[in-house]
Amino acid sequence: MSDAARGADGLARCPWALSAPDYGAYHDQEWGTPTHGLKEVFERLTLEGFQSGLSWLIILRKRENFRRAFAGFELDAVAAMGQADIERLLGDAGIVRNRLKIEATINNARATIAMSTPLDEVLWAYAQPHRPPRRTLADVPGSTPESLALSKQLKKLGFRFIGPTTAYSAMQAMGVVNDHLVDCWRSTAADQL
Repeated sequence: MSDAARGADGLARCPWALSAPDYGAYHDQEWGTPTHGLKEVFERLTLEGFQSGLSWLIILRKRENFRRAFAGFELDAVAAMGQADIERLLGDAGIVRNRLKIEATINNARATIAMSTPLDEVLWAYAQPHRPPRRTLADVPGSTPESLALSKQLKKLGFRFIGPTTAYSAMQAMGVVNDHLVDCWRSTAADQL
């Protein structure tokens, strides 16, 4: 028995992907796809941090605004932001206006630049290629020992807003773990992208 649900096109998907068109596109094109590169990983970690306590749909719909607000997630540009930038971002209705999350983004850009091992390599060191298959949504954990370890390592490196649940969401989103349900068409496709 699986929780995977069929869409109008007949393909089985993780059921959350059918709840809104934005979710469907994200699920089919991006979620669980292996992601590499400093800027790409930094963007995903940042967005997951902003999502904390909110619906992911809010973040998806504001994603282009976040990219504009944070200079396309170019690390040097974000790391150079100061108090005037923070105040400007707090007035930007196109993003989530949370001072702690904005300050964490700037802090995390600085921490990423200071790392001796690239951020994407640190993230991928926690890959879980042999995790149990996910048949139902109840099989998908909120965090794992690996996400706890990743969270601790990033905090030790100076990161903020990266608890074990946020770390696990990022790991799922970037394909570090494949949490597509086994009957979802992306379950094996994610491993091949």
